[in-house]
Amino acid sequence: MMRLVFALFLLLAAGLPARAQDAFTAALPGIGTSFNATAAAVDALGVAGDPRALPLLQALSENRLLRRADGTLLVQTPDGARDIPGGAAADPAGAETVRLNNRVRVALRVALGRLQIIADDPEVRLAAVQGVLRSRSAADLPILETALARESVPRIRAQIELALAASRLAADNADVKRAAIAALAANGSDTARSILLESRGANPALSDEITAAVAAIDRLLALRRAGETLFQGLSLGSVLLLAALGLAVTFGVMGVINMAHGEFVMLGAYTTFLVQQACRDIPWLLPWSLPLSVPAAFLVAAAVGAIMERGLIRHLYGRPLETLLMTFGVGMMIQQAVRIVFGAQNREVLSPPWMQGTLELPLGIMVTQNRLWIIVFGIAVLLLVMAAIRYTRFGLEMRAVVQNRRIAATMGIRTGRVDALTFAFGSGIAGMAGVALSQIDNVSPNLGTGYIVDSFMVVVFGGVGSLAGTLVGAFSLGIVNKVLEPYAGAVLAKVAVLVGIMLFIQRRPKGLFALKGRAADQ
Repeated sequence: MMRLVFALFLLLAAGLPARAQDAFTAALPGIGTSFNATAAAVDALGVAGDPRALPLLQALSENRLLRRADGTLLVQTPDGARDIPGGAAADPAGAETVRLNNRVRVALRVALGRLQIIADDPEVRLAAVQGVLRSRSAADLPILETALARESVPRIRAQIELALAASRLAADNADVKRAAIAALAANGSDTARSILLESRGANPALSDEITAAVAAIDRLLALRRAGETLFQGLSLGSVLLLAALGLAVTFGVMGVINMAHGEFVMLGAYTTFLVQQACRDIPWLLPWSLPLSVPAAFLVAAAVGAIMERGLIRHLYGRPLETLLMTFGVGMMIQQAVRIVFGAQNREVLSPPWMQGTLELPLGIMVTQNRLWIIVFGIAVLLLVMAAIRYTRFGLEMRAVVQNRRIAATMGIRTGRVDALTFAFGSGIAGMAGVALSQIDNVSPNLGTGYIVDSFMVVVFGGVGSLAGTLVGAFSLGIVNKVLEPYAGAVLAKVAVLVGIMLFIQRRPKGLFALKGRAADQ
């Protein structure tokens, strides 16, 4: 095994620049002659960046490095002694362990910290690069250049490039410093900005160039923040869209103020939890538990909605206050039933691998993949609802009832059946919203409570019964909320949005997209 390790280091060393190989061989004779010479040799090996130095210095720190009288070095391994730098088996007879003192130990810590940039473990390399970035010394340039030539992991490579530019800024050559300033400006990160600001005092001759680079980074950061705010607003808007879409259908067609709408969202989330639990025993099916939860959540919420409409709501049409109180009570009963069955604690719903992690967009905008998928899912659900309303017989009958319920009844449309199907359809959409919310919120009996008020705001602001208004209203409120939050905080931002909607409704009582037809004037 050790032969393979040494062979690997020899192959790596073969691709190094001649200066790195020369520095490695030139440092070996000083090890073990005296403490000062050993410390100087360790410093030289740490700066050179030769992969062969890492096992040698590790052996020295562990008291496994031996020195013969003729100056040759050996590394003691479980398989026996190996000579340095060849790696061939050697007889340790007569060799003495190279001794250490505090100065050598300090030099070893610094050198090993640098050489860990070329370690096999990516996390070790990343930690080593971050340590070098904090020190920002021109002495680190050789090891950073070597590490950059070997690195293949993008995130670690980006950190090495940043550390290399920061170290070049500490060099003596003015041209090298100018190149470093340009590289840091192109990096465009907060770290690069901080490095430039810290270096301005030490480089008065380059103050104007550093100021220009900082200004360029500030512009890029402003664009990045605007992009991230826009994405967060779209993300919140997609959640509001999913939560309000079913409410827009039932409220727009039936005029029922369903205060239990949030509980249908919660039922969809718990259905997702149950489907995932059922798929745990089938490993190949587990990654697809979330897509399977979508139709399951729709059917469960739609069934509960149909029972609720046939059993209770149909007796209260035309009595909005009684309907509001009754649905509020039913919502409380559903919450308590869920607490009895599942308990009051949160339930964990895992995200599939394809929804985990972050994605980097142009300008360095980082977005979470689960939020991105929820935006896509929200738009897809909206398109499916619009297609169902426009191209199916059920949708045709629904639109007829919206336009004029009495005329639709005289044409043979069973308005009671349409009401039941519509309420079930809207409840099923709420259940699908619960599938999405299970990926970004706690699955608990109170899950839907926080979205019911926002859902009504979206429906009223966009226009009762208008799907286009629901889309525009959801994304508008989401973006406005996220724009205001940095200045006013989350609570005051919601208050400001609510006050704004109240003032808007005073001017346009029917919302952004007023419902057209005879029913709209009744």
